[in-house]
Amino acid sequence: MFTGLIEACGTVRRFERRGPGAQITFAAPPTMVAELVLGESVACDGACLTVTHAGGGEFTVDASSETLSRTTLGERKLGDRVHLERALRLGDRFGGHMVAGHIDATGRVLRRQPTGRSLAVWFSAPEAVARYLVDKGSIAIDGVSLTVNSVDSKGFDVVLIPHTQGVVHLAEKPVGARVNLEADIIGKYVERLIGGRSGGVDMSTLAKAGFLDRR
Repeated sequence: MFTGLIEACGTVRRFERRGPGAQITFAAPPTMVAELVLGESVACDGACLTVTHAGGGEFTVDASSETLSRTTLGERKLGDRVHLERALRLGDRFGGHMVAGHIDATGRVLRRQPTGRSLAVWFSAPEAVARYLVDKGSIAIDGVSLTVNSVDSKGFDVVLIPHTQGVVHLAEKPVGARVNLEADIIGKYVERLIGGRSGGVDMSTLAKAGFLDRR
């Protein structure tokens, strides 16, 4: 589990195809690499991957064909920057939102507009993500926890404040660039519970529990 608060930005140092998958090595801050252990999880541009080697200012992960097809990692080139976040530890402050590191789909940058010192950015969102979007809800974009400013038929927008622009590289994404999207996991659970599956919660159950006005 992650929070969407980016710990560091790394760069792609090696990208080696291994059958349908790939082995990717990222350069990262030495202080971060020194604390990594084999088998732990690191979110790389929002995708939860397992560390298979760490040392010398870099770490390596294996990416399956599913990961490469569902995320933007398969199109990364040497020197590309990526957002990095280690898994949440018990007792850490929870400043973002619950991020699983499981990318739902990719979207694209539609347009950008400065708003004072901040930057508003609009993204497209496929139905796999769009159905969970609500105004002022949460979304993870390339692993970054952000607040949805507004939603329309084409997608949604977020506002990047100056601090966020200085920590992550979303502000550098050109129009048309693809990004990884993970919808708020709470919305997925609510959908499943209310979806009428066996043992789930339906409108009748909510009414009986007093959550609905039955007058």
